[in-house]
Amino acid sequence: MTVTADHEPAPLSSAETHAAIDAVWRIESGRVIAGLTRMVHDVGLAEELAQDALVAALEQWPSSGVPRNPGAWLTAIAKRRAIDRFRRQDTLDRKHQQIARDLESQVSSGADAEAVFSEQIEDDLLRLMFVSCHPVLSTEARVALTLKLLGGLSTPEIARAFLVSESTVAQRIVRAKRSLADADVPFEVPGRDELPARLDSVLEVIYLIFNEGYSATAGDDWLRPEMCAEALRLGRILAGLMPDAAEVHGLVALMEIQASRTAARRGPNGEAILLLDQDRTRWDQLLIRRGLAALDRAESLASVPGTYTMQAAIAACHARAATALETDWQRIADLYAELAAREPSPIVELNRAVALSMARGPAVGLAVVDRLRDEPSLRNYHLLPSVRGDFLAHLGRFDEARAEFERAATLTNNQAERDLLAARAAACAAGVVPD
Repeated sequence: MTVTADHEPAPLSSAETHAAIDAVWRIESGRVIAGLTRMVHDVGLAEELAQDALVAALEQWPSSGVPRNPGAWLTAIAKRRAIDRFRRQDTLDRKHQQIARDLESQVSSGADAEAVFSEQIEDDLLRLMFVSCHPVLSTEARVALTLKLLGGLSTPEIARAFLVSESTVAQRIVRAKRSLADADVPFEVPGRDELPARLDSVLEVIYLIFNEGYSATAGDDWLRPEMCAEALRLGRILAGLMPDAAEVHGLVALMEIQASRTAARRGPNGEAILLLDQDRTRWDQLLIRRGLAALDRAESLASVPGTYTMQAAIAACHARAATALETDWQRIADLYAELAAREPSPIVELNRAVALSMARGPAVGLAVVDRLRDEPSLRNYHLLPSVRGDFLAHLGRFDEARAEFERAATLTNNQAERDLLAARAAACAAGVVPD
């Protein structure tokens, strides 16, 4: 991106133009849409105005260069488009007239565009997060809208990330905007009584995005690092906007530590590598340090840790161990037991079984897993037979283990994971404990 130091921005070559604008849009679109939503009180209209400004950038920046503050430039153009739009309407209600007057006053006053753009931008971003993740929307709609408005991702990019059609994503986004308008959702941070539940929704959406990148539910690739990076970016923004919210820092800690393993989770041919088999020298130490710092922050802010903070503490046990054998597995089992006591979950119990097997032997883990075999929510969950197969293999019950791995392979929609489970089944067929 070419920007001059003091005065006029330098012209861009045609080759540089789209790359520069794409980078600017990814960085600034959330802030621009957030600010516009505060002004026009309609998230759908705000996005349309921002897109109009983006078109103007595509037309003008190739010759004029990227402005010193591209976000302020986009916001100013979008404001002018809003004024024009309101004025063109045949009938203007009083609300629209007032909005137009306010916008016109800002534009005509000659106010510093950068100062106007910077003012209240943090509050606006926080409001937009709570609007995009509003519980009135379905989980799928919240995820799509968040990635569109705050992530700056295009509809095709979101569709590719979740392996659904572009029309499906587009419909989710349109319906989400309509639902927000119909419910007259205010552009504000919830009050004290509503905040915990609404914050939970925001954190859930960010972690859903991260998990889809960390362990893709379908497709050929086990990992989608760009989705993890996007979730981390949103989490870090939220942590900056809510510095005293313990669970925000807990979630960031969890994602930082888990993301540190990315390079070690795939082999040279893209094959999946499980946690116990990973080369820990390939774990990203910078992300681990950031994660541990965020965990310290979360624990210092709450006398009783929340669920994300507790999961981050579990991840930290892995991060602090040089090898799988040096991991404090009993501490991990205890943390899972505490987590299960607070919020009972078959998934938590399954994870506790793995920790117990490492701490006390596979027979102990198998006893816990066998109690979960009739759990309805795990009937089609591929990790249940996968974990059980691992315990059986270590106990020398290879025929039973092979059957479990084969069943697990039929339950996953991810090809890389299916290949891994098939290889484990083949090892059991040969009477060998899978790596």
